[in-house]
Amino acid sequence: MKIILSILTLFAVNMIAAQTEKTWNNKSCAVVLTYDDGLNIDIKNVLPALDSVQLKGTFYISDYFNGLNAQLPSWKKAAANGHELGNHTIWHPCNSQLPGRSFVQPDYDLATYTVKRMVNEILAMNNLLKAIDGQTTRTFAYPCGDTKIHDTDYLASLHQTFIAARGVTPMMQTIDQIDLYNIGCYGMNGQSGKEMIDLVKQAQRTHTLLVFLFHGVGGEHSLNVSVNAHHELLQYLKQNESTIWVAPLKTVAAYIKAHQNKTK
Repeated sequence: MKIILSILTLFAVNMIAAQTEKTWNNKSCAVVLTYDDGLNIDIKNVLPALDSVQLKGTFYISDYFNGLNAQLPSWKKAAANGHELGNHTIWHPCNSQLPGRSFVQPDYDLATYTVKRMVNEILAMNNLLKAIDGQTTRTFAYPCGDTKIHDTDYLASLHQTFIAARGVTPMMQTIDQIDLYNIGCYGMNGQSGKEMIDLVKQAQRTHTLLVFLFHGVGGEHSLNVSVNAHHELLQYLKQNESTIWVAPLKTVAAYIKAHQNKTK
């Protein structure tokens, strides 16, 4: 048993050692900034903040609050400026049977969905997003991180439709470890700028992918970080962009896919 553990430890060390300062598009790590639900605060606070430092984010759009129509001009402008619009379904269905899900409306309870209904909703959202940004390459984010309807992976039949999908499990992985259809991320809620920067520094040390998941930035959601904390994070990323690759998830996913295909 000790020999097996030693071999596994050596393998893990070698995997980390194989990652270098050049692994991520000639940089030490990759950082992706994702923002869920297509909130008004994204347009008011987030897009101006990103544009001020010329960094690009990924925005997972949904329309459960019936606000998308008023936002259309802003999202068109954001997409034209290089930000990614990702699919987060239309109605943001989640499984009400899990803890802390009292907010789930009966009409959009994933526990009562069929796979076909979910697939159709996702495809309809793709059509809507294409009408906004004209893009054909897209990523998906699982609402509430729920990946299954009963025991079925509802996105399985859509792997050819999306280049990648973001989950909610907090983890930083090397480029060879990443499952493109369940990419881990760190959900932010109340963290300081320093705490978020410390996560980036960890990714720099380990040469891994770090995905941030934001909801509110300065309000509008119970999961929220302050505008100042978000600003501190962006400033650090900008100041260190010579060694940190910051890009939309679809760009990073395409890079990961090419690397994994090459090393198969």
